[in-house]
Amino acid sequence: MTETQAGETHAPADAGLRADRVSRRTDGRLILDGVALAPEPGSTVGVLGPNGSGKSTLLRLLAGLLTPTAGVVTLGGTPLGDLPRRTVARRLAMVEQQADTQVELTVLDVVRLGRVPHRRAWTPASADDERAIHAALERTGLAARAGQPWHTLSGGERQRVQIARALAQEPRELLLDEPTNHLDIHHQLDLLALVTGLPVTTVVALHDLNLAAMYCDRVVVLRGGTVVAGGAPGDVLTEELIAQVYGVRAAVTREGPEQRPHVRFLGTLA
Repeated sequence: MTETQAGETHAPADAGLRADRVSRRTDGRLILDGVALAPEPGSTVGVLGPNGSGKSTLLRLLAGLLTPTAGVVTLGGTPLGDLPRRTVARRLAMVEQQADTQVELTVLDVVRLGRVPHRRAWTPASADDERAIHAALERTGLAARAGQPWHTLSGGERQRVQIARALAQEPRELLLDEPTNHLDIHHQLDLLALVTGLPVTTVVALHDLNLAAMYCDRVVVLRGGTVVAGGAPGDVLTEELIAQVYGVRAAVTREGPEQRPHVRFLGTLA
């Protein structure tokens, strides 16, 4: 992904999911303003920013759950709004911050929902469906939990089931909105290691700058609905940017063989 001024990006020739200067107004208020994003195929892009910066809105635009007020989101070069929802769902999956159901479902039932875009109504599951479902359960370590009721799972386990459901769609692009919220540190690391090991293009909204530095190939930082920086975590996550965007003092060091940045917060700015 190549970033230029004002968040402009240029997609590679084989672009998959792309936002081209998208804006979104809600009740007359500008939520996103001219945001561009073009993830490299197979990469993990972190979307960062304080509360209210537009992270969730951007992901919902990328998923086609919201329509841009200006600009366009394309998938495979075609505007998202011109594609049938079933076509989009066969290629793109989204895991939102929190999912729940009033219906008594098992883990297997939830993961099976990921195959809905690939099946005609009222038709039984095909061999391909069963293969995709069980592969998703295995990849997420849930095969032994398949018969367990959804409501008996912990928050981290539910997030893992939602990722398994998304994987059962067999997407090429995966969107995750704050997937580590309400998880303990062990489950945060476990979940992001799982996600970044998948053979898909991933866009993930995150609050934690250190998690983004550890797991993302590129990051985009939003403030007030606009892109203020984009690039490799080591280039973007500087003490100056953190002070500018988050209003806090921080010390940024580099750690590990890849020299990824590590942020230590020192306090709020006066």
